[in-house]
Amino acid sequence: MIEINLLPGKKKKKASSGLSLPDFSAIAGKIRDPLMLAAVGSWMILLPFVGYTYYTEDANVGVLQEDSTRIEGLARQYRTLLRTKQRQERLRDSLVTQLASIRDIDSERYIWPHILEEVAKALPDFTWLTSVEFIPAAAPDITAEVDQTVRPPVKFTIAGRTADMSGYTRFTRNLASSPWIADIQFGATQQVLDNDKAVISFTITATFQEADSAFIRTVPLAEQVQ
Repeated sequence: MIEINLLPGKKKKKASSGLSLPDFSAIAGKIRDPLMLAAVGSWMILLPFVGYTYYTEDANVGVLQEDSTRIEGLARQYRTLLRTKQRQERLRDSLVTQLASIRDIDSERYIWPHILEEVAKALPDFTWLTSVEFIPAAAPDITAEVDQTVRPPVKFTIAGRTADMSGYTRFTRNLASSPWIADIQFGATQQVLDNDKAVISFTITATFQEADSAFIRTVPLAEQVQ
């Protein structure tokens, strides 16, 4: 059967393919609420901004993650360096303590040789010694603050005998002129018998002191061995 369109201005609709875009103008024409129109317009403006913001922030997050990874690596390196530095400082402190102890022991090793040498040089003729003894230092007061780095003075007593008082006087005078001996205190003197002979017994208390560097003589070790 053949159909003929006799009405002007009207065309026959073309066959639809089944897929077509919605008619936005028709939809917009149906919307009469101003608030709805404002909301739709706002979303149309906001969506591109949200998309751009999401894209830029995602790029910034990637950069921040790279920086975080790099900073974590640097932090691990610094922690390793810090632990190494702390170990070296502990080793240095241990070595300093050991060297201080060695120096302290080494300095005390030469105290008695100096004392005995000075006493022997000061001893005149017809005067002899019966003892040279160390005087123990008094126990420190535990309630008082004491500097542990300060060594207590080394005190000693000398007991001897002489044929006459002139020998005793020369001996004390020679001790007083020694740069290694100080604070000489004279004890009591008395006459005693020694091998049926009358002699003078005496006691002296003194303190060892470190002499000035001008009185210290050092020689090479090889020369000492020879």
